[in-house]
Amino acid sequence: MGTENQRVLKQKLSQAGAIVIGAGAGMSAAAGLLYSGERFEKNFKEFIERYGLRDMYSAGFYPFPSPEEKWAYWSRHIYLNRYDMPSGKAYTDLFQAVRDKNYFVLTTNVDHQFWLSGFEDRRIFAVQGDYGLFQCKKACHPKLYDNETQVRAMVREQRNCRIPKSLIPKCPVCGGEMEVNIRKDEYFIEDEKWHEAAGRYKRFLSENRGKRILFLELGVGMNTPGIIKYPFWQMTAENPKAVYVCVNSGEAYSPREIEAQSICIDGDIGKLIDICVSSQKIDLIDEKRILAIKKWIWGLH
Repeated sequence: MGTENQRVLKQKLSQAGAIVIGAGAGMSAAAGLLYSGERFEKNFKEFIERYGLRDMYSAGFYPFPSPEEKWAYWSRHIYLNRYDMPSGKAYTDLFQAVRDKNYFVLTTNVDHQFWLSGFEDRRIFAVQGDYGLFQCKKACHPKLYDNETQVRAMVREQRNCRIPKSLIPKCPVCGGEMEVNIRKDEYFIEDEKWHEAAGRYKRFLSENRGKRILFLELGVGMNTPGIIKYPFWQMTAENPKAVYVCVNSGEAYSPREIEAQSICIDGDIGKLIDICVSSQKIDLIDEKRILAIKKWIWGLH
């Protein structure tokens, strides 16, 4: 992570007429929401021993033998990543860097971190859903339900990798199974709020078309590149005033066609954002010092 890249990124942030933040799993990992290693092993010890689970991501696709076992795992997963996790420093630092700017957030993360960190609801589009919402598994109706009370009850009452049968969430309309509102099959529900957020994102892009726009991609891999990465590349190519910034550990690159408009930083997202925020604070201090000196000089005349 070269100091020149840091300097240029800071400059582009200050010059941008609009900033589109595209955040993937790497952003949450930088904020401490790790899905493997010590955090996973500490919180899912009995599930690992019983089912041979390797990490939280792959565990989400595990065919648990019963609904009681499935929801014992999933309630703990949701609780750990949605309700028992404060806003991560990488997110709060990012908010400090853009809070007074013309920004919009497009994210595939489902952990609600942008809201927890102070970003405005009207400036966020969470494309892939939210851990804090339930839906009918077969999408019999297009409504989503807050799940905090149910999830906390399942976490509290689970024993031996199972929850009581009475706590299995059921659809209030068809009586069938409920599911977490995350995109994993054709039944994912895009409710009214989802479509409103999609509309706001579309309008933001339209209103800022042709401007000096910064596409800031943070921790986006190749799992679903069609949501953030590919559109960012295309919009950068279509706008000669645009700048594409890719920050990722081991996967920071851009197409040759937009190389002259790109800044690719291979490194820790959290450290980079912290440096940018710290630099802004230093600049603010310097500006105050300069103003104080000017006032002192003027006072001599």
